Amino acid sequence: MRTKHVVVLPYDENWKQDFIDIKTELSQALGELAISIEHVGSTSVEGLAAKPIIDIDVVVKKEKINDAISALKNIGYIHEGNLGISGREAFAYEGKEHLQQHHLYVCPEDSLELKRHLAFRDYLRLHPETVNEYSKVKVEAAKLYPEDIDKYIEHKASVIEKIYSVM
Repeated sequence: MRTKHVVVLPYDENWKQDFIDIKTELSQALGELAISIEHVGSTSVEGLAAKPIIDIDVVVKKEKINDAISALKNIGYIHEGNLGISGREAFAYEGKEHLQQHHLYVCPEDSLELKRHLAFRDYLRLHPETVNEYSKVKVEAAKLYPEDIDKYIEHKASVIEKIYSVM
């Protein structure tokens, strides 16, 4: 589910409900396998400009990852492996036109990647001045590189690194 055309929009209140809709479907499929289902990424931070794609981390016990993969397969998700980032399992999907576009990851509860996602989200939620700065850079990057996701990511990297250095 790699982004081809980069679009960054102002924060949209509907992203909260979009997450709830996806979470509801995931919760029904996963039941008690999921310790939690976390809204992460830019759409989870009020006021932050973002690509209109909901990022979700499903937290499970390490020994239950394969069970979660099977449960998600039963509702149209396609396991893609970790895509080069340890501590998470990525999923594509089919037949989810009724839901907002999203990125789905299953993470063991001790995952460093999960902890990184949560810390970044929580830091931004508490620092509106950083949200403004990061939003401006994201909008600028999307205007400069609307057809090049790698250049878009590269352009905003210094702000992300700055945020990580103060968290």
